[in-house]
Amino acid sequence: MDLRGFNKGIEHFNNGEFFEAHEVWEDVWRAVDSPQEKRFVQGLIQVAVALHHHSTGNHVGAQSLLKRATRNLAGYPADFGRIDLALLLLSLDGWLHALQDGSAVPAQPRVELTRH
Repeated sequence: MDLRGFNKGIEHFNNGEFFEAHEVWEDVWRAVDSPQEKRFVQGLIQVAVALHHHSTGNHVGAQSLLKRATRNLAGYPADFGRIDLALLLLSLDGWLHALQDGSAVPAQPRVELTRH
């Protein structure tokens, strides 16, 4: 996997630049050979696009993509790709619940790297 692009996508994502994160991660996704890594990066792309949709007022699209992203990311170990995936999924769960019941969304999800 292109770690430079992967990390650049994380930087964009954590800066709230969701469209840019999606663009960078899509380039990473295209170059990945492993089906396991490809699905993982696809899940991250879906999260970025969902949050971009939310930022433009498309809450239905955001909810739909967050559901798909959660399904794509849920089967991986908690630290797959050096990401604290458990923390990210917990944050996405809070967002999904808020979007479903019309309440205020929690803080912006972040992609945090694990310590090892």
